[in-house]
Amino acid sequence: MRPGPDTPDDLVATARRHDLDVLVLDSYELDPAGAGALRAAGVLTLAIVDGDTRGQDADLYLDQNFATDLAVPAGRLLAGSGYALLREGVLAARPAAPRPAVTVDPPSVLAFFGGTDAAGAAPVLTEVLLSTGRPMELTVVVGRPELAARLARLTPGPGQSLLPVPPTGTLPALIAAADLVVSAAGTSTWELCCLGAPSALVCVVDNQRESYHRVVAAGLAAGLGELPALAGDAPATRAATRTLAGLLDDGARRAELSARAWAAVDGRGRERVVDAVLEALRHVAAGAPVQ
Repeated sequence: MRPGPDTPDDLVATARRHDLDVLVLDSYELDPAGAGALRAAGVLTLAIVDGDTRGQDADLYLDQNFATDLAVPAGRLLAGSGYALLREGVLAARPAAPRPAVTVDPPSVLAFFGGTDAAGAAPVLTEVLLSTGRPMELTVVVGRPELAARLARLTPGPGQSLLPVPPTGTLPALIAAADLVVSAAGTSTWELCCLGAPSALVCVVDNQRESYHRVVAAGLAAGLGELPALAGDAPATRAATRTLAGLLDDGARRAELSARAWAAVDGRGRERVVDAVLEALRHVAAGAPVQ
């Protein structure tokens, strides 16, 4: 991979050099004026946004957040989890139906928090999981050696096992096999929903907060709170422990979460986005504005 152009003029020059009809902008750092410059140059732009357009003037905006209410001109917003962009491996692992209500002893639990787990969530949530005292087979994806060292100092209780594993390309299969998944409330939320995984989410960084609350309020996943509180606030930790204990004990509750999540993300987001882009191109070719 190479660094891309990062100024409006460079974006336009690159688009012209490669004779592009469409350019997708997905960045928190690019100059917001780039989208407008591309539009003025006749390049259709799709800006992937996260609750905030950052002042970009794009032809289309894609906000995958659940129940998003982003204010943009009518007809230019692709909004909600129906437009979630999912990897092929996730789509291939999507089950034909949500999980049934079953009793398993012990339940298998998967915990993961992004590629490098920059916030250090794995040791914190592993400790909370083990503190439930419930039997479980716990697999934790560990992104950095220092986090693995912290996990090594934790002692599972009776009936509990702990298996740290490095980041893996088989994550969708691990998710599909787990009875409960504990994860950060980032873009992986839509993968968990598509796979019908009974999940408990933690808000790891500030830009996850709004989506976290919406997803939990809709019953697509259980909420464990915010990571800083879990790392240092006893009441927050006790509440998260109770939530996890209840999920480990209750197969019907896990099945309920699975059904709602599975129905919310059907895996066809990529198709819908491509269809919207092609329709916008047809408008442009006919001499009509996108909106």
